[in-house]
Amino acid sequence: MEQPCYKCRQTVDEGVPFCPHCSAPQIRVVLAEPVTPVAAAFSSAASQDATVLPASQTLPVLALPMQWSQALKPCALAALVASLLMSMGLNPFVAMFSVGFLAVVFYRQGRRDAMIKASAGAGLGALGGLLWFAISSVLEALIVIFLHKAPELRHELIVRIQQAATQTSDPQVLAVFERLKSQGGLEILMLTGLVFAFLASIVLGGLGGALGGAILGRRDRS
Repeated sequence: MEQPCYKCRQTVDEGVPFCPHCSAPQIRVVLAEPVTPVAAAFSSAASQDATVLPASQTLPVLALPMQWSQALKPCALAALVASLLMSMGLNPFVAMFSVGFLAVVFYRQGRRDAMIKASAGAGLGALGGLLWFAISSVLEALIVIFLHKAPELRHELIVRIQQAATQTSDPQVLAVFERLKSQGGLEILMLTGLVFAFLASIVLGGLGGALGGAILGRRDRS
């Protein structure tokens, strides 16, 4: 089969690599049309798939980290409320537990979209318990100083020591109780009580906050 030369237009047999008239090469390479870049095609397909995927198959939005600088105010408010309730007759241990739960509730008041898990609630409760201990200690100190309650407090401690001493007949234990009745013993006893209250307020406040976070977290998922 013959075909014309693309250069001199003379007839050339098919399969001949060069034209016998002008020596022009007869084998030509035809370039294919440009292909769409893979990245562009992938992004286009991904955007189209994203528009048709149901919400149940998409990834959930990550929860924002808790702003601890903004947690101070609700925790302080919870500590103040729990301190007032304790001054009205609420059991101190119940107040310690309540301050943690209230800290989570008050934190959620201004942040309805914030998701609080049990671990974050425990942190809020522990902070609220710490603030509760500070507020309660200051209030108790002011009451003792300005209302001159120190003699009454000392007498109450001695009465409780005597009541505890009646529960045993061990001479060594009775000797310890007698030492606690002295001025130095009463100071050690009060310091021990403060340390115990400090630890208990953090632990019980954390438990109350964890409960609040678990309850509110379950409500968010529903």
